[in-house]
Amino acid sequence: MKKILTGFFLVCSTFLFSQKRILKESSAASPTVTTSLGAVQGTSDGAVDAFKGIPYAEAPIGELRWRAPQPAKPWKGIRDASKFCADCAQAGWPRSTGQIRETTSEDCLFLNLWRPTGSTKDAKLPVMVWIYGGGFVGGGSSYATTIGDNFAKQGVILVSFNYRLGRLGHFAFPALSIDHPEEPKGSYAYMDQIAALKWIKKNIGSFGGDPNNVTIFGESAGGVSVHSLLTIPAAQGLFHKAIIESGGGRDGVLTGRPIRAENADPYYPVSAETIGINFARKHGIEGTDEAALRKLRALSVEAIVDGGKESQNDSMMYSGPILDGKLVVETAENIYRNQRQPAIPIIIGSNSAEVPAGFVNAQSKEELFAKFTPYSEEARNTYDPDGTKSLAELLTMLNTDKVWAEPARFTARAFSGKGTDTYIYLFDYVQTALQQQFAYGAPHASEIPYVFNTLSGRKGMELTEKDRQVASMLNRYWANFAKTGNPNSDGIPKWEKFNEQNDNLLEIRRDGSATSTPDPKKARLDIIEKVTKNLK
Repeated sequence: MKKILTGFFLVCSTFLFSQKRILKESSAASPTVTTSLGAVQGTSDGAVDAFKGIPYAEAPIGELRWRAPQPAKPWKGIRDASKFCADCAQAGWPRSTGQIRETTSEDCLFLNLWRPTGSTKDAKLPVMVWIYGGGFVGGGSSYATTIGDNFAKQGVILVSFNYRLGRLGHFAFPALSIDHPEEPKGSYAYMDQIAALKWIKKNIGSFGGDPNNVTIFGESAGGVSVHSLLTIPAAQGLFHKAIIESGGGRDGVLTGRPIRAENADPYYPVSAETIGINFARKHGIEGTDEAALRKLRALSVEAIVDGGKESQNDSMMYSGPILDGKLVVETAENIYRNQRQPAIPIIIGSNSAEVPAGFVNAQSKEELFAKFTPYSEEARNTYDPDGTKSLAELLTMLNTDKVWAEPARFTARAFSGKGTDTYIYLFDYVQTALQQQFAYGAPHASEIPYVFNTLSGRKGMELTEKDRQVASMLNRYWANFAKTGNPNSDGIPKWEKFNEQNDNLLEIRRDGSATSTPDPKKARLDIIEKVTKNLK
């Protein structure tokens, strides 16, 4: 699990934070909107209105720790929505301090919204909902790279929100399973995501959004979340299109640990409840009854986060997403295989050089290709035909293909096979100033500032016109898709729908061009698919 989470926890930025407060009076110069819980006052620069730190659920603290999100309480007067509130509690740096990261808190269930200035209730604007990555142990909605200004300037409302992380977001314990039996258990992060989507469905019309035209999109663990929301029964009908950036699609990578049975899943031989018991014992809490649960809930948030530690003395301490059988009933791969996913348009894709290691590891080429048995020679001929690739490059290629690229193709085939409009991409562009540093291709999460068109340069890393053009192009594709389910429009290269006959995709190339083409990695992904099927 530690290697898996490390592979996903690559997004970092600077947080902005302010304590929430209620304004007594409204300012005529700032936009004010009345929600189902009360009025909020945001800010405007004349082109974009921003509303930040709006609570969508009650603070999950005290007795509400490890409970399904509860409805937020209404407020009187006008709530200040001019600044971000806390992101969800996560490990600080350095980890040895034992503190949670600055500007994070257990009180964190807030959302943010950007819209075109002057939007009225009858505007019916398309809505995009961003789900951040970070391995389900880090991340937040207040990052400068994921503000919604450039989506709003294209006539799209952008919403981002926080969801619980680490052991606060995914946790199981025997006493929890019988506590409030009417509520779902296990993956509280997914419950938060569903609660945020329900808030959007109920309130987005007041901001000028169309509750019947909602696109969810996420990267890394956010992409895994999109897969999960596509397949969790309680989430159906809350969104209408989906975009999955580097989110996999196959079993085994943050896709659901059984809540009880040991050895029920070859990827997750230790149950989530056993992991919860391990964590309790670490803190001197014996037994699995209600008294033990009270002691767990009485632990400080710093003790729960525990510096991000996922294991100790060979005992697992963190479960990741949980397959509880009621909220999360099946993995996405199983549902896609049986064509039970919703028939909605999707975009899915991956970057060309996601991570150099973490999932597939080896000390030599011989050890690496031995992992492909009985297809070792075929794999060698495909990945390293003339024997000139370095081990580092091969590891980058294989980790990328196994965890992200082939699962994306598998997912695209499933949706396309059901008659759904499906678009797949391969992102290979690297910012001009960083191309020597990232010689193998675009790393994990590097597409995010292009999607949001929030690239920023600094001394020695100034942006080029090509960098800006690629960012503008991706931002337009995503916004177009949110509007109509089709990413195309005049002025940008045509992106053809996915067709399994030639496995075509949009390749965003190293030179900044974009073209629809048969997948250049097809032979590599075919080998990965063979090995994957052989393991089933």
